[in-house]
Amino acid sequence: MRIIHRLEELTAPVSRAVVTIGNFDGVHLGHREIFRRVVQRAQELDGTAVVLTFVPHPLKVLDPERAPRLLNTYAEKERLIAASCIDLMVSLPFTRQLAAMPADRFVTEILMRRIGLVHLIVGADYAFGRNREGDVPFLQRKGAEFGFTVEALEPVRTGAEVYSSTLIRRRLGAGDVAGVVALLGRHFTLEGRVTHGANRGRQLGFPTANLVTDKEILPRPGVYAVKVRWREEFFAGVMNIGFNPTFGTERISLEVHLLDFHGDLYGETLRVYFIERLRDEMVFPSAAALVEAIARDVAVARKILASSRLVEYREYLDCGLNMTLDSQPKESSP
Repeated sequence: MRIIHRLEELTAPVSRAVVTIGNFDGVHLGHREIFRRVVQRAQELDGTAVVLTFVPHPLKVLDPERAPRLLNTYAEKERLIAASCIDLMVSLPFTRQLAAMPADRFVTEILMRRIGLVHLIVGADYAFGRNREGDVPFLQRKGAEFGFTVEALEPVRTGAEVYSSTLIRRRLGAGDVAGVVALLGRHFTLEGRVTHGANRGRQLGFPTANLVTDKEILPRPGVYAVKVRWREEFFAGVMNIGFNPTFGTERISLEVHLLDFHGDLYGETLRVYFIERLRDEMVFPSAAALVEAIARDVAVARKILASSRLVEYREYLDCGLNMTLDSQPKESSP
């Protein structure tokens, strides 16, 4: 996938651009269904599958207090969209000037003159531009005027609930990392760099990697069974998110214990896949009681992870040829 961050990088319109527009935070199954349709239509037209998105999230510029905590870092979003078999990602800097651009100019100057739009795919309730004037009826009128077609997709649902980043945030806030797999189409992950911590885990007999991450949203504080990718290897693990209440830590910490691992991880980057929540954080009366609890967590995690299958987004894509939401994702075991 080609990625551009400035329109000036597009020296000429792309060939028969099939475009979708949005923030696509989370790149969940609802988004994937949109991408599947974009790729499918681009193949039918012998064209180019294009995703147009924005950095930062528009609310971070227009109303920072209402801006959501993002499910993915921007690097993760790029990686996941690339895994969706999109040809071109246009990641525009979002500014107040762009927000003030009339929808008419956005269509003619950006979608048509710069990108080369021939077919636009959006959600049925999509709107953009100043005062959200660029809704579907507006786009359909412009399409009739300038010769592009518009396809409005109804919300993708799971039962009575619409696939949405808001729903995923709610479930993560409850610690339901197992439940979000059905919405994301993959296990929720975070990446972090290993830094020096207080070394309490080593003193207790369970050395942990202390992680620093750019991730804006985390699952509810507690203890989780996880799988950890280090370079090209996978390890079972137990992760604690929280404040280490037994020791009175004031800042939230991310500590992961890799089962059956021996080595130095300082400065390395780990990717953590959340498989199942084990318990809440607890205050223990002594270090010995804490050690007993950690030993129980490790034993339970071993059983869970021995029979768990890791679902990674990239491993069950078909580039829009046959995959629908009724298809079962391919599960992979490292």
